[in-house]
Amino acid sequence: MRKYFTLFFFLFVFKSWAQKEEPLISLSFTNSDVISVLEKIEEKTDYRFYFVDSWLKDQDNVSGEYKDSTITKVLEKLFENTVITFYFTEDKRIILAPNTIIYDELPQGFFGAFEKDTLIVETRKKTKIVSPIFTSINQSSKKDKIETITIGKAVRDNSKQEFKFYGYLKNVQTGKPLVNAIVIVNGNNVGAESNDQGYFETELAAGASIVEINAFGMEPFKKRVVIYNDGRYDVSLREKIEFLDEVVLSTEANSNVEEVVTKTKIDVKESKNIPLALGERDVLKVATTLPGITTAGEGAAGYNVRGGKSDQNLILLDDAVIYYPQHFFGIFSALNPFALGDVNIYKNNIPAQYGGRLSSVFDLTTKDGGLDGFKGEASIGPVTGNVLIEAPIVKDKAGVMLGGRGAYANWVLRSLDEESLNDSEASFYDVIAKYNHQISKKTKIEASAYLSRDDFSITSDSLYIYNNRAFSLRLNHRFNEKNKAKLALSNSQYKFNIEFDGQSNDDFELGYDINETELKLQLDYFYNSKLKFDYGIASKLYTVNPGNIDPIGEESNIQALSLEKERGLESAAFLTAKIDLTKKLTLDAGIRYSIYNFLGEGTQNIYQEGVPRSEETLLETLSFDKNEVIETYGGPEYRIAGRYLLGTDFSLKASYNKTFQFIHTLSNNTTISPIDTWKLSDLNIEPQSSQQYALGAYKNFEGGTYELSVEGFYKESKNIVDFKTGAEILLNENIETEVLQGNGKSYGVEFLLKKKKGKLYGWLGYTYSRSFIQLDSDFREERVNGGEFFPSNFDKPHDFSLVANYRFTKRFSLATNFVYQTGRPVTFPVGSFTFNGSDFTVFSDRNKFRIPDFYRLDLGFNIEGNHKKNKVGHSFWTISIYNVLGRNNPFSVFFVTEEGEVKALQTSIFSVPVPSITYNFKF
Repeated sequence: MRKYFTLFFFLFVFKSWAQKEEPLISLSFTNSDVISVLEKIEEKTDYRFYFVDSWLKDQDNVSGEYKDSTITKVLEKLFENTVITFYFTEDKRIILAPNTIIYDELPQGFFGAFEKDTLIVETRKKTKIVSPIFTSINQSSKKDKIETITIGKAVRDNSKQEFKFYGYLKNVQTGKPLVNAIVIVNGNNVGAESNDQGYFETELAAGASIVEINAFGMEPFKKRVVIYNDGRYDVSLREKIEFLDEVVLSTEANSNVEEVVTKTKIDVKESKNIPLALGERDVLKVATTLPGITTAGEGAAGYNVRGGKSDQNLILLDDAVIYYPQHFFGIFSALNPFALGDVNIYKNNIPAQYGGRLSSVFDLTTKDGGLDGFKGEASIGPVTGNVLIEAPIVKDKAGVMLGGRGAYANWVLRSLDEESLNDSEASFYDVIAKYNHQISKKTKIEASAYLSRDDFSITSDSLYIYNNRAFSLRLNHRFNEKNKAKLALSNSQYKFNIEFDGQSNDDFELGYDINETELKLQLDYFYNSKLKFDYGIASKLYTVNPGNIDPIGEESNIQALSLEKERGLESAAFLTAKIDLTKKLTLDAGIRYSIYNFLGEGTQNIYQEGVPRSEETLLETLSFDKNEVIETYGGPEYRIAGRYLLGTDFSLKASYNKTFQFIHTLSNNTTISPIDTWKLSDLNIEPQSSQQYALGAYKNFEGGTYELSVEGFYKESKNIVDFKTGAEILLNENIETEVLQGNGKSYGVEFLLKKKKGKLYGWLGYTYSRSFIQLDSDFREERVNGGEFFPSNFDKPHDFSLVANYRFTKRFSLATNFVYQTGRPVTFPVGSFTFNGSDFTVFSDRNKFRIPDFYRLDLGFNIEGNHKKNKVGHSFWTISIYNVLGRNNPFSVFFVTEEGEVKALQTSIFSVPVPSITYNFKF
């Protein structure tokens, strides 16, 4: 107790001299250290400084020039960006102190404070002038002692009760930022989460707080923080190594409950355990086992999300659009699973930064090239092989990733006992490359390139070739702790080619392609822990070659034809604000204003009003110059979502989503086909639009081991594109005469139960949903089913999926995948008649009947190599049987007339069990 009296007796004796006048001094210094400056002041005055040299050791290279200035003014400027404070005594001493305000009077209750063992200075709340008080913190042992750090510079008479505490978190071994680390204050839920650049910001009450930082796989951080003012503190954490009997990796345990905008996440690594066709890993096929996402049938390309058409999904790979992400007409994915990092699917509330599609966004990003060493992964299966390598270019700064896949299915077709398949061809390849460079702590650049190609010929006279090409360049920059930006330039192309070489003189080559280029700027502003903004602009240029046909050989009777190119410019500005209205209620409100211009050069047909469009009702054809605006569409798109926490593991969510789509597929097939063409909105074909409402409940059990969600939705659509019965689509110069545009509606309830931990894990998903379309008109030839709503081609009320994996040991596991779906709608012949000696078939209303229900069971057995640390590589075997029950699920139903009798036939993709074995090797 004696030491405390000594300290405060000293302060009391040398009480402030009531602001006596200070002498004026003149001095200048350039690139000097602080101690030398203080010595100059001592030479010019009678004042003497008292301090510890280590407090000022890092304060050098200071410059200044003062004329007739007070010592106070010089010192304030000198210590402006430091935590050093100063105090004048009556005997011309100047006492320096690191972040300590020296008071002239003892605080009230001072002597009573000595009854405690340990004293620390805090601040008195709810007073305009903050003065020091003393609080006891009992520490039973050195083991329990918590290190104390000080933040900010103490300022006399500071009236603020809370200060900003912010900083940067990184992995000390790799130097990489720590993302989604949790900052906890005083052991409760008050705190912050680090962003994707590793920065965090929160508020601390004036005085002392206990701050903990928890990051997955890192050693914990816990310190007592005494804060005097706004301040920054950067933290470097070391990786935590533990040896356990069983290691369960779990991040963002309650993210499904806490997220405002719900997104479906696919675990790319876990997808290897799910048995699929021919042992191929396919993250997009895994997505179809989750509620609300389905396909029109087995082996069908494209995805139907919440009753939407396949063309209403935006599929992005590193911000570049992929138009046809399948090989073999939908049996295999065209995206290399080894290259993928994150797979996020938005289906209920699409963030305002995305536009151009009605139903969903599949946002896929590739992983960065390895920065710390050469590594790779490879696999070989019955019909495909895959390899991916990663290598550093500049250690810890720049890396490259390069992957390639290929199919060698030709030998399978030629080995079949079918002479017509001897000259068949079925092959594909895709390659992907990425370069990433961390230019500085604030700037990162990424460049990605992708190419895929399919060659397919079942008959000897036709060869189908189709391919995707995509490129993106992204620059990420952090201006400061609150502002960051991403600039992305992307280009995508999809094209197909058909070569026909038959017995007759009608050989031809037919081609089509679509190309788009987009420039997008997105900025994020972190105002504080309760308010964040995302905003930006984007512009996309479409160029479409609707098709051309050319004869092959001089003897071909085919007439050359090339349709006019189409060009369109789609631009948008967007803004989203995420607001924590209360601790339980968070709102994510966004708006996107889209403008679409259909551009010349080209011609447009004008038809008579009040009558069906046809060659007979064509009034005139207008011509437009290059880049002349032919037609403009657009408007606001609202994206609003809210989340209310009923507990830390239970929440309710609601959302409203409005979207526009200015591009459409031209197809009269039930499923998407690689020879479907895309059509831009123009004078005669209007853009599609949609509004969706959703309400759901999300609940976790047993610390996140189980996730349960139930969500209902209702969606209304306008100007959905369909076609007249028997429409001619390919190479139609007046396609608008075949197009019908109508209304759509869909609704449903989605249920998901997921188990994430333990020997048995997986999920059970069920969806009840309906999807309808209405094609109504004043004219009979443009009216379908009497103008009433009827089921769409992909209306399947019941959709049930069960994915389960049982791990016997660390090396052996059994996986199952069971799917059941209601059969999709079809149109059947219901009668026939004879007219003028010819037989005609009468069909039912469109989509009045259904094909048989679909179900399939797949089994897989996974064998991992031993887990010795110093092996050259680690192997993984997958033995699977696709369609174990041998169910002959119909892919399509069609009708033929033989000897005056109409017969129904069906096609199937896999009608027998299909075994496969795949070997994976990681090095």
